[in-house]
Amino acid sequence: MEIIWHGHAFFEILTKTKKIAIDPFSEKIGLKVPKVKTDILLITHDHYDHNEKKTISGDYFLIDAPGEYEVGGIFIYGVESFHDNNEGKERGKNTIYVIETEDLRICHLGDLGQKELTQQQKEKILPVDILMIPVGGVYTIGPKEAVQIISEIEPKIVIPMHYFIEGLNIKLAKVDEFLKAFGEKRITPIESLKIKKGEILPETTKVVLLEIKK
Repeated sequence: MEIIWHGHAFFEILTKTKKIAIDPFSEKIGLKVPKVKTDILLITHDHYDHNEKKTISGDYFLIDAPGEYEVGGIFIYGVESFHDNNEGKERGKNTIYVIETEDLRICHLGDLGQKELTQQQKEKILPVDILMIPVGGVYTIGPKEAVQIISEIEPKIVIPMHYFIEGLNIKLAKVDEFLKAFGEKRITPIESLKIKKGEILPETTKVVLLEIKK
């Protein structure tokens, strides 16, 4: 399996049998929009920086709502959550996705704005091996809230997302603020995260920064 980051909350997950894309963004956010061909497209919520379907090609299966799905042996669970800490009254709802494939559980939190998860949400999400979590604040949880959510989920690997990067015209916190809150020193980004089936994961939570693939 290979996990690729295109910036913001836009990821590709390449499995042996299927390609999965999550939250493609519009050029309106200031970043170059990559053209991606996929088999499965996940949309966490209907905002322009997460739902730009026209950049995605292929005869893909679209998932844009909570529920349980099975596509070619890949199991996907959409869990309802909120884009703010006021039960969605400010920015609406958000779907958290858990992807189960190749003996791994991967969770993409989308634009989670809740400062903490409910017990019901945790029951549907856990356990998690790899967690993509927003850390930039303003429109989502910020660095400190992200650290709290990570402590609740206890994933093996954390991939921060939705933070300020060069070119982005949305004001967000930088990833360094999250690393400081998490107690990490500067981490060197890698091109992509590659994990083989059956590979032993870290015993304690490890933060991985990804470079943007344009």
